[in-house]
Amino acid sequence: MLTGRCHCGAAHWTLEGDPGSITACNCTLCSRYGALWAYDYVDERIRVSGPMRAYRRAGKDAPSLEILFCPTCGCVLAWRGLRSSTTGRTRIAVNVRLAPPEAVADLAIDHFDGLETFEDLPGDGRCVRDMWF
Repeated sequence: MLTGRCHCGAAHWTLEGDPGSITACNCTLCSRYGALWAYDYVDERIRVSGPMRAYRRAGKDAPSLEILFCPTCGCVLAWRGLRSSTTGRTRIAVNVRLAPPEAVADLAIDHFDGLETFEDLPGDGRCVRDMWF
């Protein structure tokens, strides 16, 4: 199980099982936050807890997700979808930069163009340690 905590320790997340590859996105939010994301569904393999505030993208009529952050120290913990799928599941991703470095260092990175094409970018063989340490 992976765990991540904000800087002050008040809010945290857990991810059970293999996190798979980690996503680095270049959208206007992710590039500012510097987050690296591991995905699943709300209250399935990922659980978030503690005090959190949510930010929904300003100027967007129907945002598809919200960013969850600690109201005390400001660390970005996760993003959560605002609409459930037809099966009733809601996507969520946690920021693996809040996990202990040794627990995530070797996880492969997938690059995603959330800025222009909304498509996966070619892999370059990097892992979390290459983008972090």
